[in-house]
Amino acid sequence: MKKVMTALLLACTAVAMPMGISMAQDAKLAPIADYVTSDIKPWLNDPAIIEAIKAQNAANANLSQAEIDALDKKWRAEVDGSDHSMIDGVLGNALSKFLQEKKAASNGKIAEIFVMDAKGLNVGQSDPTSDYWQGDEGKFQKSFGAGKDAVFVDEIEKDESTQALQSQASVTISDDKGTPIGAITVGVNVDAL
Repeated sequence: MKKVMTALLLACTAVAMPMGISMAQDAKLAPIADYVTSDIKPWLNDPAIIEAIKAQNAANANLSQAEIDALDKKWRAEVDGSDHSMIDGVLGNALSKFLQEKKAASNGKIAEIFVMDAKGLNVGQSDPTSDYWQGDEGKFQKSFGAGKDAVFVDEIEKDESTQALQSQASVTISDDKGTPIGAITVGVNVDAL
């Protein structure tokens, strides 16, 4: 009986999950994937997002890995330091304000949102991130790195600062021609779903 129930659960899970979603914990992550599909993906083609990513992609097109590492090092120093000019510059831009509004409108379902350019550098964010370059992390590699329409829902973890169960869902963002230009990561408060 247990084998039949497990097979039935797996079959139902496979049907419930949208195509292109990479999962770390299958059935437990299905509600997060559903939330991303119904509530996040519809606003990913907003001009506030697309134009900000395109502008930063153009500005960062010729950055070397050493320059990216230097920017990331500066950001990390600002996280713990008194000078927050780089962080404040990103937090104060129009895209970050847009993302802050989306977070506020989520009724606690979203813990954080950040958008990355084609190199994995932060373009906008609802809250400060611990680092500026996400390009070396699974959230970027399994979304943008996987191509158009990719969605990656990471495992559920307990956030130490909020004590809430959270998962990060990352989605590739494409332009109007369908070309991947960046990605978004949304920290979903599982307890609020």
